[in-house]
Amino acid sequence: MQSSAISFSPSISLTKPRKPSNSNHPSSFYGFNPISQLSPSRSLGFGSVALSRRLPSISCSSSSRPNDGWISAPSLVPERESEGVEVRATSVPESAGEVPKSKALPDTLVLGSLFGFWYLFNIYFNIYNKQVLKVFQYPVTVTLVQFAVGTVLVTLMWMFNLYKRPKISGSQLAAILPLAVVHTLGNLFTNMSLGKVSVSFTHTIKAMEPFFSVVLSAMFLGEFPTLWVVSSLVPIVGGVALASMTEASFNWAGFWSAMASNLTNQSRNVLSKKFMVKKEESLDNITLFSIITIMSFILLAPAAIFMEGVKFTPAYLQSAELNVRQIYTRSLIAALCFHAYQQVSYMILQRVSPVTHSVGNCVKRVVVIVTSVLFFRTPVSPINSVGTGVALAGVFLYSRVKRIKSKPKTA
Repeated sequence: MQSSAISFSPSISLTKPRKPSNSNHPSSFYGFNPISQLSPSRSLGFGSVALSRRLPSISCSSSSRPNDGWISAPSLVPERESEGVEVRATSVPESAGEVPKSKALPDTLVLGSLFGFWYLFNIYFNIYNKQVLKVFQYPVTVTLVQFAVGTVLVTLMWMFNLYKRPKISGSQLAAILPLAVVHTLGNLFTNMSLGKVSVSFTHTIKAMEPFFSVVLSAMFLGEFPTLWVVSSLVPIVGGVALASMTEASFNWAGFWSAMASNLTNQSRNVLSKKFMVKKEESLDNITLFSIITIMSFILLAPAAIFMEGVKFTPAYLQSAELNVRQIYTRSLIAALCFHAYQQVSYMILQRVSPVTHSVGNCVKRVVVIVTSVLFFRTPVSPINSVGTGVALAGVFLYSRVKRIKSKPKTA
């Protein structure tokens, strides 16, 4: 399941302005399925929600200094005030400019460790999740269990003050609700696909997220792509088509479920522009993800009971001749890894530019595909391998040309 990097890929910050800081230290800008650099003309998103307002520009950042906190100094050149704060959901943008790299060896080691944990948690999530879905073919219930475990973790985190518990207004909840809906659907469709086809094929199809992002932006936002962006979509679509034609585990249910996951994850960017709330308390990316996790659990619980019934009890699993302890253990590990890899993804976004994160997400998909093929001994033909490789190369090319496109806008 992605961040959707929402690509669950797959962060937001609703922040209050602070007094200018004299710090000269560089900072790295912080963003379901998967964020652009915040400035007066840009927005910062969790793969879900972002903030833009016409006040002195505020940016969420992770500074190299331990006491700098989440909020950097406002711009010294204020703009005209605006009454509203726009909450918008975005996928991880690839267009933000690069920020200066840290020269400190400890920072580099920490960043490398975070990338390692990000990939490792993804690998374990996909492997254990697939093992559960192969024998327990109730994807709605499996998705509900993952949200339930995440809800428990968030509750414990707030209860023991491991992370500050936010104060949420009704208007903020109303703005977050549509994002929780698409987050829920995106993860559900991903699990439905994983239950029908191989892990490697699901992630190959999910490489088409940029295609849906471009189409939805053109249809609903009037943001038409350049020729370079369109050209980068050709290898993505062609590679997925080639891999699909030669996929041993191919079936239409798995294929369309993965496509639906792409659609819901990328629709966050469109939905975000429809909602306005007034700001009272700041929400950082991890807090936003925590709230969305709880809302997703509440939304999916009645649907799971209605669609699949209560199937996760020891009595039912025993009657189905399943290993109860094995199912529970693997489900718990998958849920913990699901929550952990998204948390780590946001920590990485505090330290690197969105473009770097996007490239890292592409590499992560390659790692997950390769490890799943090796672990499950998935039969892969040479043509299938070429198709997957071409699609992933197209994703990497897309991230680069999107970055080039955005440079004139920063002037």
